[in-house]
Amino acid sequence: MTTQSNNFPVRRKTRQVHVGKVLVGGGADGTEIAPVVVQSMTNTDTADDFATAMQVAQLARAGSEVVRITVNTREAAAAVPKVRERLAQMKIDVPLVGDFHFNGHRLLTEFPECAEMLDKLRINPGNVGKGSKRDEQYAQLIEIACKYDKPVRIGVNWGSLDQALLARIMDENAKRAQPKDATSIMREAMVTSALESAAQAVEFGLSPNKIILSCKVSGVQDLIAIYADLAGKCDYPLHLGLTEAGMGSKGIVASSAAMGVLLQQGIGDTVRVSLTPEPNGDRTKEVVVAQELLQTMGLRAFTPLVAACPGCGRTTSTYFQELAQDVQTYVRDKMPTWRLERIGVENMTLAVMGCVVNGPGESKHANIGISLPGTGESPVAPVFVDGEHTITLKGDNLINEFKTIIDDYVSRTYPLHRD
Repeated sequence: MTTQSNNFPVRRKTRQVHVGKVLVGGGADGTEIAPVVVQSMTNTDTADDFATAMQVAQLARAGSEVVRITVNTREAAAAVPKVRERLAQMKIDVPLVGDFHFNGHRLLTEFPECAEMLDKLRINPGNVGKGSKRDEQYAQLIEIACKYDKPVRIGVNWGSLDQALLARIMDENAKRAQPKDATSIMREAMVTSALESAAQAVEFGLSPNKIILSCKVSGVQDLIAIYADLAGKCDYPLHLGLTEAGMGSKGIVASSAAMGVLLQQGIGDTVRVSLTPEPNGDRTKEVVVAQELLQTMGLRAFTPLVAACPGCGRTTSTYFQELAQDVQTYVRDKMPTWRLERIGVENMTLAVMGCVVNGPGESKHANIGISLPGTGESPVAPVFVDGEHTITLKGDNLINEFKTIIDDYVSRTYPLHRD
């Protein structure tokens, strides 16, 4: 496999799909390789166009490059143009994906402006319809996508697998000399559903260059196995995500473990970290985690990363922890402005270290680093800029002085955009 200079594999999907202004896929056949795209989803009632627009804006400002919204009722479908209008008033231009289950064919037919305002349709083949109605309703959805020139994510989910397809594969498995176990059959059914649904969409008139596939499960090993199989059997762009990943550290660890393995193998074109928000929690956390996953793997850069030591018996003060948190929050809050004004600032590295053991050395490796005094050390903090000791800070105003050093470095190091 061809590799990039950082030794990460080039993604093998040769097709390209435009979702609004976002390019997904491309690569092995000589086309442009699009960056892995960060996606998120609202949890508002889409019928409440104000609340939905506000959350879309919040997610977009946090760095979500595509936002999915639920379209499950007539009221939600009617609200989509209003959501788009509110976003335009806020100068938020982010692609919107409509998430359809069960009644999408009716909603998109009854509310054509909803179809016009969306940048992509997400269809779950297990929830399109049953029996003789399935092909008719699926064809209707695809015809609408073709009419309005919309890409489609065919999103299989293990919680809503097409039962007729699953029964067929189970029957075929029973006739094998060495039948597969239940887990293998589930994985095979997921991949088969995605590929057969894509082929059927093409038969109904959808261009192959308008299709993105996903196979969502909640088990780490299941996700890795399914996507490895799927990637070897098609050249469609793939959306990665561990569904029902969970809350807090469990959801973060599980999503990172599964998607990290796949991304390392060059698999995945869009990603979503599906975190269960804590009560009254910040929905944007899933965006931050997705960005940090891609950035720590060296695949993309979104915001300056802050390296900080974990602390030990030499760092009984919590001051370095407070400074590290303050600096991380500061640069993330500044990034929307920096991104508009400056070229390359997202690649800046920072270090906040807690004692003399590794502090000076780690600080020298960052663009800007500070080595705070550990327990019993002199109450001074040397600052290193691009490896050189430039100043020593001390006193109660240390945090603000360090932020000033960061601002000055950005101003003189990263050139202005010349739009």
